[in-house]
Amino acid sequence: MQYRSLGKSPLQVSALCLGAMMFGDQTPLEEARSIVADARAHGVNYLDTADVYTTGASEAMVGELLQGQRHEWVLATKLGNKMSGRPNETGFSRSWMLREAEASLKRLRTDHVDILYMHRDNAGADLEEPLRAMDQLLRDGKIRYWGISNFRGWRIAEAVRTAREIGMPQPVVCQPYYNLLNRMPEVEILPACAHYGIGVTSYSPIARGVLTGKYAPGQAPGADTRAGRGDKRINETEFRQESLQIAQRLMMHAQARGTTLAAFACAWVLANRAVSAIIAGPRTLQQWQDYLPALEFALNDEDEALVDSLVRPGHPSTPGYTDPAYPMAPRR
Repeated sequence: MQYRSLGKSPLQVSALCLGAMMFGDQTPLEEARSIVADARAHGVNYLDTADVYTTGASEAMVGELLQGQRHEWVLATKLGNKMSGRPNETGFSRSWMLREAEASLKRLRTDHVDILYMHRDNAGADLEEPLRAMDQLLRDGKIRYWGISNFRGWRIAEAVRTAREIGMPQPVVCQPYYNLLNRMPEVEILPACAHYGIGVTSYSPIARGVLTGKYAPGQAPGADTRAGRGDKRINETEFRQESLQIAQRLMMHAQARGTTLAAFACAWVLANRAVSAIIAGPRTLQQWQDYLPALEFALNDEDEALVDSLVRPGHPSTPGYTDPAYPMAPRR
């Protein structure tokens, strides 16, 4: 296993971070237990979950699985997404953040988490109140570090500025959606993180499964796949014909290089000097093990040039694509 510093913090994390989004939903307890055991055996020390994953079920399962080995893991969770139909159980009010952080600790069966993320930016809202709540959690020992997820570049800068202004530590990590089909974070997000010394733990390095090559262009997805189940986010993001065609082209190249497309795609993300770790979010033990060869694969100039020819640096695979979860502000 490779270990890397999380930005300019002294925290050392494995290059592969085990993502537990499927735990408690598509992944039952015993399969999750096998995944965690295999990850631990391969030297993984970094685990990522969130309160919203199956409305707390992922955290609860992680809490059970880490009993007796809690301090062997850098444990990260997130808050900020809607947890119920009640109006104050979402977002970043001080009241909700403090209450939900306690709920996460209870589900995780621990007295602290190593990293607590603001899961997504709240429509450009003022950051002072949530950061003061984070500062209180830091001072109370409930969290050791904090991070931001799905923030645009200027909002990363604003988070750092606000933290400095109120005299609290800056975020140590940012979690963007970054893979070779979505290179938009290269424009602002990754440079901002590098400038401020913030580590990057990117998620979905295989583009929600598209970069395994299992989806053939022009064909209906298998019923047991994420796209086949009608998952909203894959249909909003990478389940596009351009992405599927690029995946098929790269799969042939990866096979010629003696590896899988998934390993190639993960190695490509890890080769970016700004990236500390990638989140591998498996549903099964086999899917988890498919990530491991990425650590042994070294990209060369030909590999980089091929990816650049298919998806230009700083761009998505589809020209003009905009994620509907992050719409542009109206011009007028």
